[in-house]
Amino acid sequence: MSENPGTAIVTGAARGIGKGIVERLAGEGYYVVAVDRLDAVHEVAADLKARGARIDAEVLDIRDRNVISTMMDRYAPIDVIVNNAAITGTFHFEELTEDEFREAFDINTVGTFVVAQEGARRMRNGGRIVNIASRSFAGAPQMAHYVASKTAVVGLTRAMAIDLSPRDIRVNAVAPGVVDTDMLRYMTPERQELMLSLQLLGRIGQPEDIARAVSFLASSENRYITGQVLIVDGGRSLGQGQLPPEESPYA
Repeated sequence: MSENPGTAIVTGAARGIGKGIVERLAGEGYYVVAVDRLDAVHEVAADLKARGARIDAEVLDIRDRNVISTMMDRYAPIDVIVNNAAITGTFHFEELTEDEFREAFDINTVGTFVVAQEGARRMRNGGRIVNIASRSFAGAPQMAHYVASKTAVVGLTRAMAIDLSPRDIRVNAVAPGVVDTDMLRYMTPERQELMLSLQLLGRIGQPEDIARAVSFLASSENRYITGQVLIVDGGRSLGQGQLPPEESPYA
């Protein structure tokens, strides 16, 4: 473990991308606060603590501002916030209910806002906030609620970057493409094969691919990037799909 670079709060930390981010930041020496509404976050923290990491776990709902505020007070001052907590799901647009649409916004957008705002109030000048958006902000089938909420996260990121710039707090977003998490494994084999065929680099992303991007944007080395969205999707957004290899003596 390297010298402690500060305190980092990561939401949605019990599994998938969030767990990968926690493991990365803990390995870099951050004092990590792993937050999730699932009790499994305690197992994540216990495993890393056994390996020498400085980490605590908090089970809470990011929609509860009072609970978030109390938790933030315990760990202030804060250096890094990573807003990863989110829900998803697939619904045909004509069957999507208002309750499902509102729940996506409550967690994915309002939850991100609450954690970021309470965290910024307790953040050192020069801190970093990384919001996890999604490549689907450019559009995705049967996910109107998710697409709308993640598009709002992109707009929120840019507005936050402007408002927090006088304190030199850099705010950016990472927009993952398809990543090997529980959500992918719930897809049918046929759907998984289709998703793979659309990946320009010929593989599905791993949580550590997203964690590396977050690590850079969250680090003190990021001194001049703010208000940006880094798409980490293996080239999927280029719209080419997996191309056949060129005949080359260097292939």
